[in-house]
Amino acid sequence: MQTSFLKKEILLNDKSGILTYFPNFFSCSYLEDLKNSIPWEEKLITLFGKTHLQPRLIYFMGDPDISYSYSRDTYLASSWNKYVLEIKDIIQEFLNFSFNSCLCNYYRNGQDSMGWHADNEKELGSNPTIASISFGAKRTFSYKNNLERFSFDLEDSSLLIMSGAFQHNYKHSLPKRKHAEARINLTFRNIKALN
Repeated sequence: MQTSFLKKEILLNDKSGILTYFPNFFSCSYLEDLKNSIPWEEKLITLFGKTHLQPRLIYFMGDPDISYSYSRDTYLASSWNKYVLEIKDIIQEFLNFSFNSCLCNYYRNGQDSMGWHADNEKELGSNPTIASISFGAKRTFSYKNNLERFSFDLEDSSLLIMSGAFQHNYKHSLPKRKHAEARINLTFRNIKALN
């Protein structure tokens, strides 16, 4: 990782949420290592009463006994992949913040996407900090509230931090993009036990 001369872009920083972007956080890409070492899964999802395959491959990993529920499904964390664990350690040291899980997304091409959503599940806490790492093809990240919509490109080897009240006030998505090649996104989270 290149920490000296690290570029930082504050895209949002107010009571509605915090969005901070580091376009060249890593000096090398983990794309091929992650693509070849993670046992990617194609999962079904039910939206508006219809069930279909998610338009991307996923894999959930984390500390022992960690589970995560979203879109009416619950995932039990598999053990850490060595490359993801290495990336997590770098991110944690940089942010001085601990994560206990990672939802991995593999976008095989520009037709794979992520619809509008907020990561506001109860087990993430009231104002979660989510570290999102991108490797591979440049893709557009869009976010919106009730009044405005914004978009910018996520570069290879970049880091995006979503924190504060962002998940309460904004939804975000990764729309389809013509002719895009493979991209892997790692979203590190700290999942709390629900009492």
